[in-house]
Amino acid sequence: MTVLRKQLSRRLRALGVEERAAPGRDDGFAGLFFGGKEFAHFHTDGEIDMRLGKDTIKREGLVHPPNSTVHPGRSKNSPWYEMKIASGADVDEAVRLVMLAIQGLR
Repeated sequence: MTVLRKQLSRRLRALGVEERAAPGRDDGFAGLFFGGKEFAHFHTDGEIDMRLGKDTIKREGLVHPPNSTVHPGRSKNSPWYEMKIASGADVDEAVRLVMLAIQGLR
C-alpha cells in the first residue's frame, strides 16, 4: 500500500468509512462503505471510484478522466467519478469528494 493510500484510508476511517479489501485480490481493490452502504471503491492503491451522483458531478465541474484504464467507456451521465491519487492535494480532494458522497447517503 502506498503512502498516499495509507493517508487517504486513515482520513476516511476518521469519517466513519469502512474499507473492505476484496478477497483473493492483491491489486489494492477494496470497497468503501458508509452506514453499511457501498459508495466507492479503490481500483488500485492510486485510484478511487466514487458514486457522487450526476448532479454533484455537474455542480463540481468534474470530468471523467480521458486516460481511464478501468472504465474507458464510462458515460458522461454516469453517477460515478474516478480519480487518480498521485499527490497530497489529490488526497485532500478525495476526502472532500467522499464527504459529499456520504452526505448523499444520509
